[in-house]
Amino acid sequence: MANKPSADEAEIRDLIESWVKAVRDQDLPGIRENHDPDILMFDVPPPLRSRGIEQYMATWALFFASVEKPVRFDFTDMEITAGIDVAFATAIGHCVAINSDGQCEPVEFRLTMGLRKIDDRWRITHEHHSVPA
Repeated sequence: MANKPSADEAEIRDLIESWVKAVRDQDLPGIRENHDPDILMFDVPPPLRSRGIEQYMATWALFFASVEKPVRFDFTDMEITAGIDVAFATAIGHCVAINSDGQCEPVEFRLTMGLRKIDDRWRITHEHHSVPA
């Protein structure tokens, strides 16, 4: 029998789902929302490391230029663990990239997010995307 998610876990799930919708809609303010100004992200394409919200947001231009439209951006197997002021979430992501030959290619990737509760609000402080080696 599965445990009922805590209020914090439900709030984080809603936060991630709103971020996913913003990505699908190519809504840059929506993508930026709920991210800490000093976010650290590790990503698949270079730059492999981005620090700060401006560097993080700059990576989305590369993403949108390299994926099929309308944007597919979905997650399965999401798991969230929340403490008093620190949480993490993991999931398997699905999108459709356009390869160097111009062909659409489904991509599965791993997502890990680290969050902190700051001023009674969850903020994404770390984001990590990776593909199996």
